[in-house]
Amino acid sequence: MPVDVFAHTFAVAAPPRVVFAHLADPQSWVGLSPLVVKVRDVEREGDVIRYAALERFRLYRNPIRVTMTLGDLQVISDVVSPARIRLRAVVDLAPAGSGSNVTETITVESPTLLRRYVLRQARKVQVARAAELIRRMG
Repeated sequence: MPVDVFAHTFAVAAPPRVVFAHLADPQSWVGLSPLVVKVRDVEREGDVIRYAALERFRLYRNPIRVTMTLGDLQVISDVVSPARIRLRAVVDLAPAGSGSNVTETITVESPTLLRRYVLRQARKVQVARAAELIRRMG
């Protein structure tokens, strides 16, 4: 299956630890990721958090399973979606004055027939998520 990787870096007004705490809470992803409308079944084991989420697209709802691994100013989300789509989002936080620089690197694996659609959606969501995080941390 094709694998695509892309990254986006942006600045937020809050310090890295504040941003990290926000991203480490699965409930924060409702609305932060514009497709995520519900989070449930949250399980925590040390630095690993597993949960189910529901994404809403125009014509359908997409259940996903997420495993978040928390590191030092890093949040890694491994997403398993139907149709053999796998996505990994690595968010790295770095101090920048009184705020933070945020770099999100996405790796997405999808079937060839869905590749263009999945890639377009993942990029669109990444940019929207950055804008919402900037708004929330403002």
